[in-house]
Amino acid sequence: MSDAVREAVERLLPGVEQPSRYVGCEWNAIDRRATAQPYRAVLAYPDVYDVGMANQAIQILYAMLNALEGVACERVFVPWKDMADALRSAGVALYALESFDPVNEFDLVGITLPHELAYTNVLELLDLAGIPLHAEDRSDAHPLVVGGGPCAYNPEPLAPFFDAVLVGDGEVAAVEIVQTHRRCKQAHMTRRETLAELAKIQGVYVPSLGQHRVLRRAVADLDAHRSPACPVVPYTDVVHDRVAVEVLRGCARGCRFCQAGTIYRPVRERRPDSIVRDAMAALRCTGYDEVSLTSLSTADHSAFVEVLGRLGRRLQGTDISISVPSLRADALTPDVARLLGKAKRTGLTIAPEAGTQRLRDVINKNITEDGLLDTVARAFASGWRRVKLYFMIGLPTETDDDVAGIGELVGRVLAAARDAVPANERGSVRVGVSVSTFVPKPHTPFQWEAQPPLEEVHRRQELLRERMPRKGVELSYHDAEASFVEAVLACGGREVAAAVEAAWRRGARFDAWTEQFSLDRWRAAFEESGLDASAIANRPRDPFEPLPWSHISSGVSTAYLRAERERAFAGQTTPDCTFAGCTGCGVCGALGVSNVIAGGVRV
Repeated sequence: MSDAVREAVERLLPGVEQPSRYVGCEWNAIDRRATAQPYRAVLAYPDVYDVGMANQAIQILYAMLNALEGVACERVFVPWKDMADALRSAGVALYALESFDPVNEFDLVGITLPHELAYTNVLELLDLAGIPLHAEDRSDAHPLVVGGGPCAYNPEPLAPFFDAVLVGDGEVAAVEIVQTHRRCKQAHMTRRETLAELAKIQGVYVPSLGQHRVLRRAVADLDAHRSPACPVVPYTDVVHDRVAVEVLRGCARGCRFCQAGTIYRPVRERRPDSIVRDAMAALRCTGYDEVSLTSLSTADHSAFVEVLGRLGRRLQGTDISISVPSLRADALTPDVARLLGKAKRTGLTIAPEAGTQRLRDVINKNITEDGLLDTVARAFASGWRRVKLYFMIGLPTETDDDVAGIGELVGRVLAAARDAVPANERGSVRVGVSVSTFVPKPHTPFQWEAQPPLEEVHRRQELLRERMPRKGVELSYHDAEASFVEAVLACGGREVAAAVEAAWRRGARFDAWTEQFSLDRWRAAFEESGLDASAIANRPRDPFEPLPWSHISSGVSTAYLRAERERAFAGQTTPDCTFAGCTGCGVCGALGVSNVIAGGVRV
């Protein structure tokens, strides 16, 4: 079958953009067909190959499942529209990249849910694969469709489309899901009996069994699971085309709008030995000329300076650079600036999020203006010439003064940067400003808050545009209309699924791509499904009302989230528990895991 599919695909490739997305055969790809493994899984990312190949979870789970005896694991991504049309016209079902076998012939399809605007692509992927969209329409002959990733923490908007959803870290739970499914198949259990068995695994939610209580799964020791030593190397340019090594998981800084800061707690650092070992192994195995140290807050690693120093010495005399995707404003210490100064300067990225100290205290962004300006001055004195600043508008309690404050802060950053460089280089100083719209996210202290209506968001954007310095500043906005839909999908319940399906049937795909997004299409889908979208996105919620995701537990207690909300409105900050004492979020006790600080103490 695979030869027939491969030949059919080869005939389609001359008519589509970037054929390299669809041919597989990459360096380090694992093809286990020759050993005829009895169980086959395929990992799917709901976007094009170039985006999906940058996802570390895909690389980690791919290596892990292929290391299991009796299991073969492949990859699949959503084809761009031209290829999707071509596949449908030719009657070719979506296929996995390693074998070219149809996805619907696998035992399990695991789909990562990275963000809400990828939801219509999940339906596109299932439809192209010839798998019934609704779980209730699948028979024992169909693959098990399992979701996971950040959006699994409110699985209801996609509940009808998944057989099961994994909430939490995949390293251990994914193996248990595969082994349980294999056992059930060998015992000739029905699909319903199999789902009942899967629901017994901690972290697994089975929507067809009703809204049962699920406690997130968390890996206690990140070092027990190696970073892939030989990740797959694409033949085409992809987002983040480099070796990526996760240095820690979790962030306890406690930004009150940030979902990742809740759902990945507690902090678990990898040891410097492991980081250096895995980085060097992956570089040797891939030939990349850049290694990226990734996490939510890489410079918070207690041995960050040691890791930079050891990697720098190992890479001395080579053309291989070290990159850190983003830095906190207080992270660029003289030691870090010196060590990164030897590396490739890909641009300094800092996220103050708010323009005034008052609002930064509300959101618990423990950055001061003096700290931010000092960091920028140090960076530009060390050789950087560009900084990118991330802000958000529409945050709870925001006033016009806070919006105007963003422009004023950017002006002071620009001045600090120019003052730190020689006079003849001041013309090269650039400050990029990216402004997104607040989206209330489940499992955060702001999960009960409303997103401002679109008209109000546009008014604040215009106010900011008027207050922003012109020369030397590049201002960009994240699409407010897309953020509105994102809020509906993030905060809605199972009733939203009908709108997702209606939007997909009206042609919605790749909604995260600005040029592909259509608010009119989504409004029509909301109306068709009888959904009051504004009542979901723009309505404040009572802190004690049941929420669509109340049956899913991240381990952080709801009482803590309510207390954090009250502290926000009082303008009170909460310290990071990895620097100060326990703040009582409850995650360590609920999950049986604790902060793991590789250096013993954070400084």
